[in-house]
Amino acid sequence: MPTPHDIPASILIEKVTKHLKDNVDGVVPPTWAPFVKTGSHVSRPPQNPEWWFTRCASLLRKIYLKGPIGIEHLRSEYGGRIDRGVKPEHARRSGGSIIRKAIQQLEAAGLVEPLRNKGRVVTGEGRRLLDRLSTEIKKNLEKKLPELKKY
Repeated sequence: MPTPHDIPASILIEKVTKHLKDNVDGVVPPTWAPFVKTGSHVSRPPQNPEWWFTRCASLLRKIYLKGPIGIEHLRSEYGGRIDRGVKPEHARRSGGSIIRKAIQQLEAAGLVEPLRNKGRVVTGEGRRLLDRLSTEIKKNLEKKLPELKKY
């Protein structure tokens, strides 16, 4: 059975984003979502109006792959390089509030749960969701590329 390890991240995140938007009532963008930057290393807010669902889907996948994982490690994962003009660039972490609120919504939806002082892990329901969507994606990819059937 295919897992999120076997599927390209961009395709899986797109599919999970659509599922979270259509089927999960607990995941809704906060009122401040259209106006915030995702970190000090970016100069503008995201252009995609549905970026909140994409970030939640990406967080769910990262927690599945790297869990148990904490907020600070996720901030580093989503951070980037800040442009300081003629001075050398430096790494910056992303904003923690976005990650915290998104994880709180995923916890309320029953897809993620805390693990005693070790971070967050995906629940059985979240694991089922990602595995089921990975299987669907693999079947669709096999129709387009028949040579993938041997994997």
